Amino acid sequence: MTKILIRRLGSAVVLWAAVATVAFFLTGAGGSDPGRNVLGPSATDAAVAEMNRDLGVDRPLPAQFAEWAGQALRGDLGRSYLSDRPVVEGLGQRLSVTLSLVGLSLLVVVGLSLLLAVLAATGRAGVDRAVQSLSLIGHAVPGYLIALLLLAVFAVEFRIFPAFGYVPFTDSPGRWLGAMTLPVAAVALGSVAGAALQGRGALIDVLDADYVRTLRSRGVSSRSLLLRHALRNAAPPWLTSLSLAFVAMLGGTFMVEKVFALQGLGTLAVEATLAGDRPVIMMLILLTSGMVILVNLLTDLAQMWLVPKARTT
Repeated sequence: MTKILIRRLGSAVVLWAAVATVAFFLTGAGGSDPGRNVLGPSATDAAVAEMNRDLGVDRPLPAQFAEWAGQALRGDLGRSYLSDRPVVEGLGQRLSVTLSLVGLSLLVVVGLSLLLAVLAATGRAGVDRAVQSLSLIGHAVPGYLIALLLLAVFAVEFRIFPAFGYVPFTDSPGRWLGAMTLPVAAVALGSVAGAALQGRGALIDVLDADYVRTLRSRGVSSRSLLLRHALRNAAPPWLTSLSLAFVAMLGGTFMVEKVFALQGLGTLAVEATLAGDRPVIMMLILLTSGMVILVNLLTDLAQMWLVPKARTT
């Protein structure tokens, strides 16, 4: 088990470094002119060239990467081209917005998908049809359209929830939850359906297995079969779908943040990309790819804990 854990951790670190390396060269070869972005279109070519020298982007990409990687290993992710401030400055507020949105959405997806999967797999025909219909809607309707619909109905028409803005949890837990309700619903709807459908299929396969029928014939109660055997053995496919749902939610938050005027990482990523602010872009790539790799690693560990035979792979 320890060797497997060390190997997975090593693979995660190598993957993280590879993502950062590829992203740096892709952003550097994108054809943008940082000096022009900073000074504006009316700046002279001489001023732009001097600004590029000050920013250090006039050198070959390998030299730029070596300097950036050395600074990153020391915990210095650079300074923004536009604001000339450390890229981590002000990150905490934006990170709290995105983590609140994605974290609450993931909790909703975990709870509802598990409940719906169990009800659908244990013979609730109405729930089964509802899960399949919800899955179709979730995959067919874009998240931003769901966000706009929720905004129009529950914030504008009925005024049950606030339409825009973010309230920190430390300021008011109640207002924080109210501000997060509609964005979380918009992000979680499609993922709930997909995870529930995956869990339903895995549970049906397990409940139809020979050993389950044998246990049932020996008088083991349906409740015990479900809690002690079926859920545990059906968990790996469901956990995999949850990890994919996390990646999808993390990547799709920027549209929901735009709709609800939330100043999170998605909004920052759009702003930095449009401005060609490579230090900010690289910081966001490191952060989000690290989160995705960590979630995948935790998913693997959870599967190994639930299903011992997964420890041999």
